[in-house]
Parts: sequence; C-alpha cells; structure tokens
Amino acid sequence: MGSTPTASIASVDQDTSVTLSSSSAFGEPEALDYVRSLTDIGAITRLLHECIAYQRSLDVELDNLLSQRTDLDKQLLQLQRSSEVLDIVKADSDHMLSNVSSTCDLADDVSRKVRELDLAQSRVRSTLFRIDAIVERGNCLEGVDKTLGIEDYESAAKYVQTFLRIDAEYKESESDQRERLMASKKQLEGIVRKKLSTAVDQRDHPTILRFIRLYTPLGLEEEGLQVYVGYLKKVIGMRSKLEFEQLVELAEQRGLGNNNGNVNQNQVNFVGCLTNLFKDIVLAIEENDEILRSLCGEDGIVYAICELQEECDTRGSLILKKYMEYRKLAKLSSEINAQTKSVLAVGGDAEGPDPREIELYLEEILSLMQLGEDYTDFMISRIKALTSVDPDLVPRTTKAFRSGSFSKVVQDITGFYVILEGFFMVENVRKAIRIDEQVPDSLTTSMVDDVFYVLQSCLRRAISTSNINSVVAVLSGASSLLSNEYHDALQHKMREPNLGAKLFLGGVGVQKTGTEIATALNNIDVSSEYVLKLKHEIEEQCNEGFPTPADREKVKSCLSELGDMNNAFKQSLNAGVEQLVATITPRIRPILDTVGTVSYDLSEAEYADNELNDPWVQRLLHAVQTNVAWLQPLMTANNYDSFVHLVIDFIVKRLEVIMMQKRFSQLGGLQLDRDARALVSHFSGMTQRTVRDKFARLTQMATILNLEKVSEILDFWGENSGPMTWRLTPAEVRRVLGLRVDFKPEAIAALKL
Repeated sequence: MGSTPTASIASVDQDTSVTLSSSSAFGEPEALDYVRSLTDIGAITRLLHECIAYQRSLDVELDNLLSQRTDLDKQLLQLQRSSEVLDIVKADSDHMLSNVSSTCDLADDVSRKVRELDLAQSRVRSTLFRIDAIVERGNCLEGVDKTLGIEDYESAAKYVQTFLRIDAEYKESESDQRERLMASKKQLEGIVRKKLSTAVDQRDHPTILRFIRLYTPLGLEEEGLQVYVGYLKKVIGMRSKLEFEQLVELAEQRGLGNNNGNVNQNQVNFVGCLTNLFKDIVLAIEENDEILRSLCGEDGIVYAICELQEECDTRGSLILKKYMEYRKLAKLSSEINAQTKSVLAVGGDAEGPDPREIELYLEEILSLMQLGEDYTDFMISRIKALTSVDPDLVPRTTKAFRSGSFSKVVQDITGFYVILEGFFMVENVRKAIRIDEQVPDSLTTSMVDDVFYVLQSCLRRAISTSNINSVVAVLSGASSLLSNEYHDALQHKMREPNLGAKLFLGGVGVQKTGTEIATALNNIDVSSEYVLKLKHEIEEQCNEGFPTPADREKVKSCLSELGDMNNAFKQSLNAGVEQLVATITPRIRPILDTVGTVSYDLSEAEYADNELNDPWVQRLLHAVQTNVAWLQPLMTANNYDSFVHLVIDFIVKRLEVIMMQKRFSQLGGLQLDRDARALVSHFSGMTQRTVRDKFARLTQMATILNLEKVSEILDFWGENSGPMTWRLTPAEVRRVLGLRVDFKPEAIAALKL
C-alpha cells in the first residue's frame, strides 16, 4: 500500500537517553524495541499522538488509491479491446512482410539481368566504335592520299589529325595503315615546312597564316610557335633596321657631331623611331593573339613576348645609343661637370652649354624614358593578365625585362639626364636671380615666381621619368639651390647698411626705400609659402608614382630638407621684420617717454579733463599711423601683421615699465583702463590677428587699480577667476596693488594669493 512514511521520534527518559532513529518506521523491530524501552509518560503520550497521526495518513492514502479504481478499470478494459486490434495488425504486418520479401527477390533478379544486358550492350557499342574507327582510318588514309594529290593541305592535315586521334584511342602494336599514314604525314610536314619557309622569305603574310595553322593538326605546335615568332621578329627587325638606317642617314646629313641644337627634333626623330619599334612589338602580340593561342595557348603568348623582347633589347639599345651619340650627351656632361668644378674653384660664372638647347634634350630624353617605361609596364601587365601561366613566371619575366640590354642603356641615359637636369635647373635659377626686377602690381619681384616655376618644372619632369634615383638627385639639387644661392639672394637687400636712415630721409617715409624693404620681406614670406606648396605637391606625386615603401622613404628624406628650408625662410623673415621694427621704434619711443610725465593720481576734475583732452594716447596712435601704416599696401598680409605685432610688443613692454613707476588713484586706474581700451580698439583695426592677448597684462593692471578695496582682488583670483587667465604673478599683483595711493601696505601683505 505505497511506501511507509518515516518518523523522527526522539525522547529522553529521566534516567536513560534512548532515541528512535529517523530512519526507523512504525511497525519495524527497532520501533517496537523503542516503545518497550519507554518509561516516561510524556514520551509515551507524544509517541501515541504520532502513531495516531501516522495511522490517519495511511487512511488518507488508502482513500486516494481506492478513488482511482474506476479509472483503472476503464483503462484495463481498453487494453483488453486493444489487444484484439493488435492481433489484426500483426496478421496484416506478416502478410505485408511476405509481399515485400517476394518483391525484393524479384527486383534482385531483374537487376542482375539488367547488369548482364548493360555489359552486353557496352561490348556491342565498343565493337561498333572499333568497326567505325577501322572504317574511319581507312577513309583517312584515302583522304590523305587524295588531298595531297590535289594540294588540299588543310584537308590532308585534318585527316592526319583524325587518324592520329583514332590510333591513340585504339592502339595496335603493328598496323600497315599506321605506317602508311605516318609516311603521308611526314610527306605533308615536309611540304608545309617548305611552303612556309618560302612564304616567310617572300613575306607573304596570308600564305604564312595558311601554313602555320597546319602545325596544330600535325601535332607540331611548339615548332610552329618558334617558326611564327621567328617570322614576327624578322619582320619587326627589318622594319626597325630600315627606319633606323634612314634616321642615321638623316642625322649624318644634318651634320652628325656638329649639331647646334637648332635642328627641328621631328627631322631627326629618335622618339618616333623608338615609338614605332614598340608599336610593332605590341601590335605583333595583340593582332596575333588568336594564332599564338591556337599553337600553345597562353604559354605561346608568353613565349612570343619574351622572344620579341630580345628585338626590343637589340634594336631599342641601338636607337638610344645613337641618340646619345647624336646629341653628344657624354661630351655635354663632361663640359657641365668641368664648369661646375670651375665655378666652385674660382667663383663667378663660366661659359657652358646653352640651357635652351639642354631643355630640348631633356624633353627628348624624358620622352624616350617614358616610352621605355610604358612599354615595359604594358608587357608585364599583359603577362599578369594571363590566367593559366605559372605564377612564378611574372617575377622572372619582370626581372628579365629590367635587366636586359635596353634597360641598361636606359640607365646610362638616365645618368646623363640627371646631369643635364641639374645644370638646367641651376642655370635658370641663377638667371632668375640675376635678372630679378620689380613686377608691376605685385608685392614680390620676378625672382620668386621664376625660381619656383623652374624648380617645379624640373621636379615634375624628374618624377615623369619613373626613376626614383633621378627624383632624389634633382630634389637634392633643388634643396641645395634654395638653401644657398636663393636664400642669399633673398637676404641681400636686408643686409644693406643704413636702411633706417634711408627709410626716413628728412623725417618722413621714403616710398622707394619702403617698397624695396617691403618687397624683400615679401619675397621671403612668399618663398616660405611656395616651398611648402612645392613639398606637398612633390610628395603627392611621388606617393602616386612610387608606391613601394623603400622609394617613399628616399623621397621623404629629401622632402624633409624642403621642410627645413621653410623654417630657415621663416627665421630670416622674422629677423628682417625685427630689423624693420628696430628702424621704426626710435620714432615712436619719444612719445612713450612723455607718458612718464603724465599723472595717474587723478582727482575727479582731472579725470574729466583727460576725457576731453587726451594726454598721450592719440599722439602715440598718430605716431604709429605716420610711421607704420604707410607700409601696409606695400607688404603681404602676413608680413604686415607680424610687423604691427612687433610694434605692439615694443609699445606694451615700454608702457608696463612706465606704469609700474607711477602712483594711481582709483580714478587713475579707470583712466588706465580707458587708455588700454583705446589702444586695443585702434590696433585691432590695423591687423587681422587678435591683439587682446598683447594688452592682457596692461588690462589686468587696470582692473587691479580699479578695485574699491584690497580684498576685492580675491573675487577675481584663483577659483574665482572664471574664464580669465591671469598673466600677472602673485608678486606682480601685490606690486600693482601697492601703486594705489589709498591701499595700505599691511592689507596688501596680508593677502593670501
């Protein structure tokens, strides 16, 4: 009747301690022994009550079980009925199993017969194919003999190809048909080779194409590829040789070795000659793509490119060497190097090649170098575009292109280019400096724009060569020119003695001298701006043209020199502006000295009178306008702003010294604040830069001198300063407070700042 619940019963006798384990249950021997051992009436009573409760729980459980009897009876009845259905299902299942077994046996039997039938069918098919092959081989033999007789070589080649395919599929150790066919094939090969050779000699392109297509069905693809590419090389070589000979003849007619640079370059056109060579090679690859692929697939294209590159190395090298000879580049380079050494040794100018002639050569060299680079890039990209070739082939081919004889001659001509470009750049920069003149309606002289135009043109041309060493060499030369000759030329005017005396002859500004000084400063200012623009432009172009990290690092190192030149120009500019300010300040200082005689210990009447009759500010501002403002239209905005700010620095420092020596009433503090505001307002209109920071210390002094009492400074100091940043130190604040006639020293000393 279900599980027996356990009870935890514990009691303690007065004399002994006996405990009924929680694992013991009513009706078990341990419980009976425990009951017999009880002597205490209380324990017996508790146990009785527990026993009664246990009995009641048993009654409840029995009632629950009996209440389920009806449902159990129904379920048993349903199970009894289900057993009858299961018997029927079992009978049907046995019948189905029997049917499936018989069907499976039948299917196995049918499958076996189908396999036997399929094997027999495949043998029959194979037999029929073999019979057809035997018949087809016989037809091929007859067809070859017949087509050879009527010189239908295309059909004969197809018969040979078909026979060889059938023979490869149904191999027979000995076959009269095969021997006869191979003899006919050999005969056909001989005819094709002979016909092709004759066509090549006669340069009969349609006939060449006809017979070269027969090499594939004859199984002679590699031989056909070699013959056809050899023919292409021969055609390209002959055309290039003929054009080169015409070029040499024309050069000799123009006086080879006596060229004065006045000959039209189109008349002795080395660029056109090299262009035609590259054009022929590229067209040979592009227009014969189908033929090359039909012979050896993409490998045929690679083979043709590499073979035709040999023609480029041979013919292209001849063209470049003849060009160097025609333009006498070696002699020119020697003359330039000798001239450079002569100038360094004795100074001054030495006669040398005409820069206009050199510029012509530079453009020609650049065109020749760009042609070679474009051709090489195109061929390498053509190989990279092929999908089925060996991946290692691209770097090998690239290395072969870069190390060929044409590439080596390009390196030679690149060396000459660097020398000529350096000479052209130096000569034109020196010429720009030499012919420097004032330009109407311009704040700078002609030298600035001319020099940077020359540098920009030379550097752009160097980048166009796609040769990093050329770029580095020309860039280094440009930096050297800027830091030496050009920098000296910029500073020449500012080094002139007695500029101050010349600037104010007769006590007034001299327009001519002012213009010269302002222009000299403008030249330095604009040069500083131009050198940064040049640096950024060259950096962008080099990053685009030279993507490898090593090349970029080389350029970066050289460009840093241009950045250094920007700093050098700024230092020179600052020194020049300071020199100009030193010329101006003696004309302002007397006005400032009179401020020392002005009293700031003011009464109300004196303060009111100062409002009507300004004691010194307007006279100072008039002196500034007279001696400073007239230079504004002559200077760049940056230079004029720097000039004005240095004048302000001088004025403010002098005023601070003067004010620290005065005594102030509170109204005197108000007067100082009014004076400072007037100065800030006026100078703000003279310059585009803010001037408030220049007057910050003076303004803060006025603020302190305006206080009602000493302790009010704490409302503006430390955490209470708000957005204001104090420019005065605590010691200076105490000193300024001490300037007030009504502030007691002990109150000032007691401040905790």
